[in-house]
Amino acid sequence: MIEIRHLKSFKAISESGKLALAAERVHLTQSALSHQIRAVEEYYDITLFQRTAHGLRFTPAGERLLKLADIVLEATAHAERDLERLKLDQSGELRIVLECHTCFDWLTPVMDLFRRAWPEVELDLVAGFHSDPWNLIKEGKADFVIGGLPSASKHLQHTPLFKFEILAVLPPDHPLHNKPYLVPEDFNHQTLITYPVPEERIDLVRELLAPAHIKFERRTAELTVAIMQLVASRRGLAALPSWGLQNYIEHEYVIGKPITKKGLWSELHAAGKAEVMAKPYAVDLVRIIREACSEKLDGIKLI
Repeated sequence: MIEIRHLKSFKAISESGKLALAAERVHLTQSALSHQIRAVEEYYDITLFQRTAHGLRFTPAGERLLKLADIVLEATAHAERDLERLKLDQSGELRIVLECHTCFDWLTPVMDLFRRAWPEVELDLVAGFHSDPWNLIKEGKADFVIGGLPSASKHLQHTPLFKFEILAVLPPDHPLHNKPYLVPEDFNHQTLITYPVPEERIDLVRELLAPAHIKFERRTAELTVAIMQLVASRRGLAALPSWGLQNYIEHEYVIGKPITKKGLWSELHAAGKAEVMAKPYAVDLVRIIREACSEKLDGIKLI
């Protein structure tokens, strides 16, 4: 009775926590996914999930099937990858360029996993800081961009990776250090330290500060460690993905605060030309990124 589609549904529920989000992940309506779960529960005469205020919670029986899903889906993905490699020559090259430089923190182990899975594919990082990395694809200088949603362009296809929270970064003794979260007005007349990208590409500015007409000074630095040093030396505030801050926060160089009560969230996507994104090894790179980051990075949500 248990089929691959059921295991994919259990995995999606585990990662999203909510039926509606899980249904989107497996390309079903919420009603169809509910029916699928009920069919399994009725077949085995056992309850797999309990509804709570925070979403669906697996029962011991559901946890057992989730363990099965982890094993079977990983083995299936490996087998499908091997079949693609045996079917035809899958050698190639992927030149990756990053919009978000904090991605370096998790990309290196992901690249190691990919190289073990696809040894015949040359994986390379395009060096330097690029304010418009998607244009490098158009110029033939890159194949694959990891960053926000690409600028409107007919020649690019994008695949969502995950959502992540952006935290305000302050020195530990900043006057705002006791606030549970910051609001746009807290940035008024502050110095905002950012990467050297256009302001419309900065989530904090685009989503909150510009609409609220907040006045601020801006200072730029290309390296995350340089931004952290400037914040720690009280030269200004920053706003960075939560995954890139943990080490600095643990050493008490800086503190991180949510931005607004709901938090400021952004999305990370993989983008490239359609013919590149359709290649089996590019598809598998997206899968490896999603799976590795969901296991290793705190505070992200798969989309």
